[in-house]
Amino acid sequence: MMLILEAYFKNYPARRKVAEFLFENGLSVKNGKIYLKEVEVPISELARVIGVNRKIVYHTIDYIEKTYPLKLIFERLNPLPSLIDVAPLMGWEVLEIELEKETYLESFSRILSMLSDNRVPVMEVFSRNLREEPSKLYVVIDGVLPVEVFAKLKKISGFQKLILHTPEKNKEKIVCNYCEVKYCPKRILLDRMAVSP
Repeated sequence: MMLILEAYFKNYPARRKVAEFLFENGLSVKNGKIYLKEVEVPISELARVIGVNRKIVYHTIDYIEKTYPLKLIFERLNPLPSLIDVAPLMGWEVLEIELEKETYLESFSRILSMLSDNRVPVMEVFSRNLREEPSKLYVVIDGVLPVEVFAKLKKISGFQKLILHTPEKNKEKIVCNYCEVKYCPKRILLDRMAVSP
């Protein structure tokens, strides 16, 4: 997608910045306006967040609507709701796994099979394998990942890096050179508040 934006907006860097923001956030362009699903987004607020003036946003909308291939894409954009950011607050873990591009599909399949074989309850799977970004797989699991499964993950071919988003601080003990643990301090605070009288 970024290659398409690059081709159509190569002479308009400010408009490209707006178009990339719209694409990355799933904001659609219809009838001269910008929408988040069916809710109209104020142009002035959008311009402020992107760091351009309103005129640039209006020019971008106009250009998208007059360029048929862009219009087809941008009128169909939608945001994708995800549990990734709220999972640690709920007591769940998120596996953010970076994979090699050459073995992406094979690695993706093996990871999901391995989680299934070990009866790890998967709640959500999200993946990106775009040309210009590292290939990533996000898996939200109900509960916490058993340590033995954590160790098996690192042995899958194509595995490059794992970031574990967790509500448990003690998981930092099982980290290797290819892994990182990000625990949820808000969850720990909530747990402490629940225990305190």
